[in-house]
Amino acid sequence: MERRHFLATGSGATALALAVSAGLSPAHAQTAAAWNKAAFDSKSLAEAAKAMGATGAPVESKDLILQAPEIAENGSVVRVGAQSNIAGTTQLALVVEKNPNALAALFDIPAGTDANVSTNLKMGQSSNVYALAKAGDKFFYAVKEVKVTLGGCGG
Repeated sequence: MERRHFLATGSGATALALAVSAGLSPAHAQTAAAWNKAAFDSKSLAEAAKAMGATGAPVESKDLILQAPEIAENGSVVRVGAQSNIAGTTQLALVVEKNPNALAALFDIPAGTDANVSTNLKMGQSSNVYALAKAGDKFFYAVKEVKVTLGGCGG
């Protein structure tokens, strides 16, 4: 039994080593150098926008739509989405105001792609959630308050 386990583990490790040496490493490993550490260390919407390249304060826009629940019964899994109808959107970010690190997600939007994203976020407490869009050298935001409860009774 130990011999089979050794052979199975060894062949898997060999395949992984060959894949990495051939340049077939996972996408997140290839783009790690492009990770914006300053943005993810930000403590507010303004700090996140500045770290993403904003030279001024973001402007609220009705062309940016934030989908988030009014009440989240479980702060560990809060489904949030953003859709930008602003021409030339190149980045969409989701910011949770009262989280220790405000920037929760950052998406690069390739040219010719619909600027529409959604993901699960973790929220430690009730907070404003922002969608932040970068279009050219301008930044736009939409905001919604999400109340996190323990048992769905309000909080």
